[in-house]
Amino acid sequence: MIFDFLGDTKKAVISMCHIGALPGSPLYDADGGMDRLIEGAIADIENLQAGGVDAIMFGNENDRPYLLKASPEGIAAMTAVVTACKSTLKVPFGVNYLWDPDASVSIAVATQAQFVREIFTGVFASDMGVWAPDCATPARKRRNLDRPDLKMLFNINAEFAHSLDQRPIGLRAKSAVFSSLADAILVSGPITGQPAEASDLRKVAQAVGELVPVFANTGVNLDNVRDVMSVASGCIIGTHFKIDGDTWNAVDGERVKRFMDAVNALR
Repeated sequence: MIFDFLGDTKKAVISMCHIGALPGSPLYDADGGMDRLIEGAIADIENLQAGGVDAIMFGNENDRPYLLKASPEGIAAMTAVVTACKSTLKVPFGVNYLWDPDASVSIAVATQAQFVREIFTGVFASDMGVWAPDCATPARKRRNLDRPDLKMLFNINAEFAHSLDQRPIGLRAKSAVFSSLADAILVSGPITGQPAEASDLRKVAQAVGELVPVFANTGVNLDNVRDVMSVASGCIIGTHFKIDGDTWNAVDGERVKRFMDAVNALR
């Protein structure tokens, strides 16, 4: 079993619901406002669920350039969008506020999400500057807010960044499970939509073993899903499900269905 909330699902597919730019960020559509953000998210959710995905994760990928400390208006807006979408959801869901672990846990607790994804450990040179997340604070918040069941998915090699930790990626993953109580380890490519190195995925899976699930976090598509699923417990997928495979487009229901048909043949 991967997680309790996924039941006996084999080789899980967690799909992204990329919310439009939130209030306060440079790309925010002030004319469309919150209503348009909610409408867009609901349309994507309906296409994802019709295609048969196992879970959905809300993310604020459109809030470029990204913050390492969430703004109050961003947290409030993302919480409002997720809350408005809950009546549409038929599958488990999670949240990821880029790139603030404390904000992600806060939104997850407020919306009753089942999981969060974040960069919780490590030190990185990134597009956002030097990046040194604090895992202890959100982990304690999870406990203090009485959500020990909330799964924390650790993205071990951040997009848009280079790790300053020279330990092998497998050792960093195993260490995150041991020292920081990771519930799952995610392996990413260098940028959203680009696949992780196959060797990195194998090294992490071998290092972690049966301790926690390992997911491919970026760049999974019809061409590589068989190889990915032969190593990983599942994948998180956003870009491949979009119209023309463009990260910033709406979800294409036919692409979702074709992908999930291929995954179901592997389970």
